[in-house]
Amino acid sequence: MSGVSTTLLCAVAFIVVVVVVFLISAIRIVNEYQRLVVFRLGRCIGTKGPGLVLLIPVIDRAVKVDLREQVREVPHQVSITKDNAPISIDFL
Repeated sequence: MSGVSTTLLCAVAFIVVVVVVFLISAIRIVNEYQRLVVFRLGRCIGTKGPGLVLLIPVIDRAVKVDLREQVREVPHQVSITKDNAPISIDFL
C-alpha cells in the first residue's frame, strides 16, 4: 500500500512541476519601449506588448524589438557636388 501511494505522489509532483515550468515559459513581460514580434511555427502573427503577454511555449517564438532611438555620430565630411561646389556634411 505504501509503494502505491509513493508512486502516486511522485507522479502528481512530476505533473505539477511540468505545469509550473509550462506556465513560466508561457508568460512574458514586455516593457513599454519594447515589442515582441511573435512567430507561430515560423510565420509572423504580429506584434504584442507592452505588458503581460501569453505565448504557447512549444509553438510560439518571440523576438524582442527595442523601439528607442539610437544616436550614432557620423564624422564630419566634405564632399564636392556635381557642379564642383564643396559641401560640408555633419549629422547624427
